[in-house]
Amino acid sequence: MSLDPITLEAMRIQMASVARDMGVVLTMTAFSPNIKERADCSAAVFTRDGEMLAQAEHIPVHLGSMPASVAAIIKQFGADPEPDTQYALNDPFNGGTHLNDLTLVRPVHVGGRLVAWVGNRAHHADVGGEAPGSMPAHAVRVDQEGIVVKPILAARNGGWSPEFVEPFLAATRTPIERRGDLAAQLGANEAGALRLVSLIEPLGLDAYERVCVGLMNYGERRMRAAISALPDGTSTFTDHMEWGGGLVPIVASVTVDGEELTADLSASADQVEGNINAVRAVTESCLSFAVRVASDPTIPATGGAHRPLHLVTRSGSIVDAQAPVAVAAGNVETSQRIADAILGALAHFAPGTVPAASQGTMNNVLVGNERFAYYETVAGGQGARPTRDGQSGIQTGMTNTRNTPITSISTHYPFSISRYKLRQGSGGRGTFSGGDGIERGLLFHEPATLSLMGERRATSPWGLSGGEPGAPGEDWLIHAGGERERLPSKCTVAVEPGDQLLVLTPGGGGWGSP
Repeated sequence: MSLDPITLEAMRIQMASVARDMGVVLTMTAFSPNIKERADCSAAVFTRDGEMLAQAEHIPVHLGSMPASVAAIIKQFGADPEPDTQYALNDPFNGGTHLNDLTLVRPVHVGGRLVAWVGNRAHHADVGGEAPGSMPAHAVRVDQEGIVVKPILAARNGGWSPEFVEPFLAATRTPIERRGDLAAQLGANEAGALRLVSLIEPLGLDAYERVCVGLMNYGERRMRAAISALPDGTSTFTDHMEWGGGLVPIVASVTVDGEELTADLSASADQVEGNINAVRAVTESCLSFAVRVASDPTIPATGGAHRPLHLVTRSGSIVDAQAPVAVAAGNVETSQRIADAILGALAHFAPGTVPAASQGTMNNVLVGNERFAYYETVAGGQGARPTRDGQSGIQTGMTNTRNTPITSISTHYPFSISRYKLRQGSGGRGTFSGGDGIERGLLFHEPATLSLMGERRATSPWGLSGGEPGAPGEDWLIHAGGERERLPSKCTVAVEPGDQLLVLTPGGGGWGSP
């Protein structure tokens, strides 16, 4: 088999289609609106050694950190796992990111020989944390955020292992929905394994191994070429998280040296007594995302493409958190700021490519009680680009989900959408303007607990090359009697029937002088 360019590209597309089809199975069969409607899930294919071979265009913070999950499974169960098994984990300090994101990994065998792994990650709307939705704003330890699943055998021959599934379902407030989402994850991996075997068997194992090596080397060559097109040197950029009434610095120092790029975040703040701590796997995903944005987004997102990238962190910092600190917002919020900081440093090397800052937050909204759990991230403004305006009302940065349709919300939850429109004028002015944020209102019909996890409330998404910053976000609780209360960006509060939450998401920064 000759790995000419056409054959290589055909195989790259085929491998990516396996991951894409896994995502289709997962979203089409899931129970929860969060996975079925919002597509808060990701899927990928890995080599037998655990390197990323192909991924679907799903969620950057999921995909860039999933190799750590496969590595944790291989470390725990060995490099020659039993066929027809699946493994689970969500432990942030052993292959995971935060507890809501449960990862299932399945080995793929052909002729009794391990040839690959398939895996998917899905955000479960509740995993038993101290507040519905499992992102309590007051958490300082990871065990306050829900059940911790260390690498474990989850299923064999299509049947669940009771050691995994029974404690997981017992911990959550919504066991029926969780069981349905787990079944969708299991089926997605089975579908991926079948598709992969159907591709490998006609090729033969030797040819398949050559394909894997070829795809890895191709991704590495593309990334090295992209980095070498940047000027050598070092650039440092500092951005901030909002915590405890103050600002917590994230410092990214990026060095380009020939075909190699190093991002040093060791000067970032220490981990905090709160939930904005990010584990190293999250920071790795931010590095991969930011470099692809700044260099060439068409580079295949394989393990080979990551080889010329080097990450330096300091253990016990906010970008390399150590147990047992809370981490729920580290995955969804700090990841956005890490990406912002790295992109800010990369703007020095690629001023014609790097956009101004997007909204820089996922605007996490969690509502629930003992019978339901709702989770959503609210879109905002995209940063203006060097050649065009930013888009309005779109998910940006490390997330890539959809919204929950209004009809789905009224069907599944005891609240309704009272306002949903663009936040006109919230994008920063510039030669090219930042995109506008969103105004989204929730009207509650029964008592519940509300948690918010947001950012860019005290700081604004920055502009570039003279562009103005985007408007910061705001969160308001309008009580049934009409009283308006400005909410902190991170809080857990009780709501009553007739109360209304109003989320105003940030706009993107402008690019170029107005």
